[in-house]
Amino acid sequence: MYDMKRKVLLLAAIALVCPVIIFGQQRSDEEVIRAVADNILKQPVTQFVGVTTKEVYNSTKEIPQGEDVKFKSPLTEWHYSNGVLDMSMIRLGQFLNEPKYIEYAKQHVAFAFANYTYFQNTFRNDRRHWYWPFGQLWNFKELDDCGAMGAAVVNVYELDPRPEYREYIEKAANHVMYGQDRLEDGTLCRTTPREMTVWADDVYMSVSLLSQMGGMTGDMKYIDEAAKQIIQITDYLWCPEKELFYHGYYTDRKRNGVAFWGRANGWITVSITLVLDVMPADHPRRAELIALLEKQIVGASRYQNANGMWNQLLDKPDSYDESSITAMYVYGIAKAINNGWIDPAYRRIAEAGWRALKETQITEEGQFRNVCVGTGIMDDLPFYYSRPVGDNEKHGLGLIIDTAIEMMKLTVRR
Repeated sequence: MYDMKRKVLLLAAIALVCPVIIFGQQRSDEEVIRAVADNILKQPVTQFVGVTTKEVYNSTKEIPQGEDVKFKSPLTEWHYSNGVLDMSMIRLGQFLNEPKYIEYAKQHVAFAFANYTYFQNTFRNDRRHWYWPFGQLWNFKELDDCGAMGAAVVNVYELDPRPEYREYIEKAANHVMYGQDRLEDGTLCRTTPREMTVWADDVYMSVSLLSQMGGMTGDMKYIDEAAKQIIQITDYLWCPEKELFYHGYYTDRKRNGVAFWGRANGWITVSITLVLDVMPADHPRRAELIALLEKQIVGASRYQNANGMWNQLLDKPDSYDESSITAMYVYGIAKAINNGWIDPAYRRIAEAGWRALKETQITEEGQFRNVCVGTGIMDDLPFYYSRPVGDNEKHGLGLIIDTAIEMMKLTVRR
């Protein structure tokens, strides 16, 4: 009897110390991701707040003349991470037959179009467009401005075909296809931090929209361009010794950057799956993309930690465990198996990563933990080591939702 009491007390103590882990083990995959999505719904994406007054406004019509405002929630922004989230909420709503998640994305896009002209008409040149509410909706500069959000508007347009959505979609697609800076070989690039810099992130920033345009219109030029960008950017960034992608390539110095940043690698994984989703079975580059996806998965699997997570810097085990990159690899592997692109034997890699995310990185309240904030290219590793992480950081929310969907599908395949 005494030994039994000791066991009960010990279990109770463990439960107090590790509530997230214990709770995570008891919840189904659907319960876990519903907690995340329902927590997102608690943050209204249709409100502004005064910078100095702190007054809340439900539309620009309520804002007093001269009042400077910002979004009440970062989830209202017109940022690529918001596009990822909108698309994932639509997919979750469709997968679970739950309209409230679909309505979230529809409301976010509708609110932006209903209010952006206020800021466009009062735009101040002394304020960067990405800090001005909905500035990225009309002022395209980099692929971040219109790629993923453009893709999200495509998804919303297919549910609510408003003419102003179609006009925006065509403008965004035109920028990606013809307006964005490119190298001489046609590879998309940026003008910062130095001229003509190739970023791994930009695979997703372009392919997210190109793949959706291909799916919506049936025009092969978008799918061909998406495949071209993936393969050419890979040529600049792939390191055969590490079997990882560098974060960037400097054309002026003809060398890569210093970091194998996790999320940059993950964006390439996600992008390949998006193109394969809409690419015809007989497309001449389909086999090449599948081979690249499998090569990347094999390379990444060599850096997975014993606890199932991947690191902020993939080849640096002393960098922190990072949740968004773990979600991206789990998603990519699960989706590839679900679609028959790779051998099902890879599922153990995904299952280990998902177990870690579900049991240690998603709280009972639905907060997604340890996601790195937005990160530019730098020439020193300490920059990447020291990037802050956040709970419910916007860069990870859409990713964990998509990951859960694919893992629920994978479970059914057993």
